[in-house]
Amino acid sequence: MVELGRPVVAEWTFPRAAGSVLLMIRFAEEHGVAPADLLRGSALTESGLARPDAQLEAHQELAVVRNLVRLLGRRPALGVEVGFRYRVTTFGIFGFACVSSPTVRDMIAFALRYWDLSFAFCIPVVHVDGDEIRWELRDDRVPADVRAFLVQRDMSAMYKVMADLLSEPIRLRWLDLRFPEPPDWPDDAFGLHPTFDAPANLAAVDLNLDQPLPQGDEHTVALCEAQCRDLVARNRARTGIAREVRDRLIKVGGAATMDEVAHALAVSPRTLRRKLDDAGTSYRALLDEVRETLAEEMLATGALSVHDVALRLGYAEASSFIYAFKRWKGTTPAAFLRR
Repeated sequence: MVELGRPVVAEWTFPRAAGSVLLMIRFAEEHGVAPADLLRGSALTESGLARPDAQLEAHQELAVVRNLVRLLGRRPALGVEVGFRYRVTTFGIFGFACVSSPTVRDMIAFALRYWDLSFAFCIPVVHVDGDEIRWELRDDRVPADVRAFLVQRDMSAMYKVMADLLSEPIRLRWLDLRFPEPPDWPDDAFGLHPTFDAPANLAAVDLNLDQPLPQGDEHTVALCEAQCRDLVARNRARTGIAREVRDRLIKVGGAATMDEVAHALAVSPRTLRRKLDDAGTSYRALLDEVRETLAEEMLATGALSVHDVALRLGYAEASSFIYAFKRWKGTTPAAFLRR
């Protein structure tokens, strides 16, 4: 059994688009629940969610989930019902990139790399044994009051989206779920009866990792990945420890070592490195982002030479700064200014 991969994020606390909440609103309306009741306590509004660029915090979606479970929780396998509503298109550019991946292996690798563009609360770990792909949904950090619902939702959404990607039904070999069996569980939910009260949430399917996806296209997935990369960079930079590090670097003009930033944040460098790794980023990535932004602003004033900007950003010599700037912008600082 070989581990194929796990997401770059280890927590469900990442910001997310509005698609999942909108889907739950539609589901609730079909069952007699008004949108205002579903959104109560989340600080979200229908008009705000309708904006194409709407973003929300994970705890806001969690508030909506809690309302849904409170209002409709007597329905058998509520999480499965909701999860089967998710489609590739629900996930926006992230879903389109998965569709465009050349093979099953590429799709799984991409999904794990950009997991914080999904709506999941459970964290998957994928293993492979020959042609058997096994995924575990880790729920130990998911709040207990909605854990069973979110395991059902995330598991069934993954199952449904994978079938969409392959343009054919998929058949699970077996399914283990950690929670007790709910009353009136529908046996046809996954095409088999799960094992409940299991040690872990595990599903297995026979699938060739090198099987081509019907709509795979390397050029399209490259374009999609560029957009996904920009999205996660913006999201990761403005939340949690990544935001704190970024704010500190901006305050000192990008001229600080990781040890200095860790000291300012009252943590050890080792703890800071681990927290940034859990958030799916690194000190080097955040430093690069801050230096790129500050370099553009400083050069645009026209008051500083390239050498001055390099020194203010903490570079020992201008040549190192020029090399970094070409990597960021594809051109030299001088050519950037002329343009």
